[in-house]
Amino acid sequence: MKIKEIYRPVLRFLGNRVLYYVISVLCKSVKYHLHMPEETETLVSGDKRFIAGFWHGSMLAPWYINRNKNFSAIVSLSKDGEVLTRVLKKWNYQVVRGSSHKGGGEALNNMVKAAQDGYSVAITPDGPTGPAFVMKPGAVVTAKKSGLPLVLIGVGYKNYREFRSWDKFKLPKFFSDVHLFYSEPIYVEPDLEFEKTSDLIEKCDKMLNELQRKAEAEC
Repeated sequence: MKIKEIYRPVLRFLGNRVLYYVISVLCKSVKYHLHMPEETETLVSGDKRFIAGFWHGSMLAPWYINRNKNFSAIVSLSKDGEVLTRVLKKWNYQVVRGSSHKGGGEALNNMVKAAQDGYSVAITPDGPTGPAFVMKPGAVVTAKKSGLPLVLIGVGYKNYREFRSWDKFKLPKFFSDVHLFYSEPIYVEPDLEFEKTSDLIEKCDKMLNELQRKAEAEC
C-alpha cells in the first residue's frame, strides 16, 4: 500500500474537523440583518415550526442562523453533501440524505415524516445540481403534505468569495454583513389540485428570486 493511501483517511478526518471549526468561526463573525414581515417574525420568534426555503448558492447563512432550532435538513448523496452533513449534524440538524436525482422520493417522504414528528424543515429547492435559481417541487410539496407554512428566504452577502460551481456558491468573508429577506408564511392546502400546485411552485420561484434580488441590492 502506498504511503499516500495510508494517510488519506487521516487527512480527510482532520480536514473535516478543521472545516467545521473554520466555518463556525466564520459564521459567528458575520453580522446578520433579518428583514421579515410581522407574521413571519411572530412565527420565527415564537419557535413555531415551518419550512425554510433558500437557494443552494447562498445556503451557508440560513443554515447557520437556524442551527440548534429543531430543524431537519435535506442534503444530497454526493461527496459534497457528506461534508455538509458533518457540519449540519454538529449544528444539531436532523439530516435526511437524498435528492431529486437519487433517493428523491424516499428523501421527500422522510422530510414530510420529520415535519410530522415535530421538526422544522430546511430545503434548498434548486439543489443539489440545479439549474440554479429554479424551484423544484420539494419545498411546496413538503408544505402541502405536512401542513407546515413555507417561508422563503433571500440571502445577500456584502463581501464574499464566489466559487465557479453550478450554483455560483457564495462564501461570506470574515466580519461581512449578511441580509436575509423573508417572505410571508405560505400555507398550502393539503387537497390542492395538481395544476394549482404547479402554479404555486412557479409563484414561489418568482417570489424567492425577488427576495434574493432585494437581499443582494441591500448589500
